[in-house]
Amino acid sequence: MDKDYIVRATAANKQIRAFAITSRNLVEEARKHHNTSPVATAALGRLLSGAAMMGVMMKGDNDKLTLMMKGDGPINGVTVTADSKGNVKGYVGNPLVLIPPNYAGKLDVGAAIGYGTLTVIKDMGMKEPYSSQVPLGTSEVAEDLTYYFATSEQIPSAVALGVLMNKDNTVKQAGGFILQVMPNTDKEIVEMLEKKMEEVTSVTDLFEQGMTPEDILKYVMGDIDVEILDTIDTQFKCDCSKEKISKSLASLQTEELENIINDGESIEVKCHFCNSAYNFDVDELKEILDKAK
Repeated sequence: MDKDYIVRATAANKQIRAFAITSRNLVEEARKHHNTSPVATAALGRLLSGAAMMGVMMKGDNDKLTLMMKGDGPINGVTVTADSKGNVKGYVGNPLVLIPPNYAGKLDVGAAIGYGTLTVIKDMGMKEPYSSQVPLGTSEVAEDLTYYFATSEQIPSAVALGVLMNKDNTVKQAGGFILQVMPNTDKEIVEMLEKKMEEVTSVTDLFEQGMTPEDILKYVMGDIDVEILDTIDTQFKCDCSKEKISKSLASLQTEELENIINDGESIEVKCHFCNSAYNFDVDELKEILDKAK
């Protein structure tokens, strides 16, 4: 099983910065955790792949990035978070969503998400996290991230993301790339890139041809020199624990906790991000309530 990783690169004498990811295992891992339908796997997989690359753009060890696509479609929102080390996790509101394919016979991620907003939150240890919201254009994920970079960060970017499913609904290929044009880049370079991008039909096709993230960057850059800077392992990893879940239970209203305790039953709390279940018996709940008071 090939491992998932992100490549960081520059091109055209540092006028372009580039990232590419192969993420089949982490998307499959997310699918297993959430038992997602094919279109939900594609939506979640694209956003996870995009977030993993955006995560490693951050500098600080403890920096966190959250991407939320909230639309009026039946998937009921997609949320993912990533850190600067290539770890990513996420979930969709309705993992079992089923809708017909789009006009091209592909999984209709846009219709599943619907019209709404993309929110990007970067927590870089400042007093307030940086937060930006843009309207969803196509809701196909890659185009929406492209629009976010252009409007909120003023960085002209090309984003491509894809998830290809097997007949048995497991993940066959997943990954993508982000190319960003730095200020004052030569006009010819930009034109060459734009022309080449028009030739790229689907990123999963390139993976199907056996290309690695390095190959894909060299392919999409055409005649432009690419310098690979480093590779970063990436994975689906949730940092939930019973301790963290008890902290969120402690933040409930006292009355709410008392009602749960008075029911006299143990409760099961599931982590949104990875679906792990944590059980709390009445004594544990009483202990949480005592601490919270």
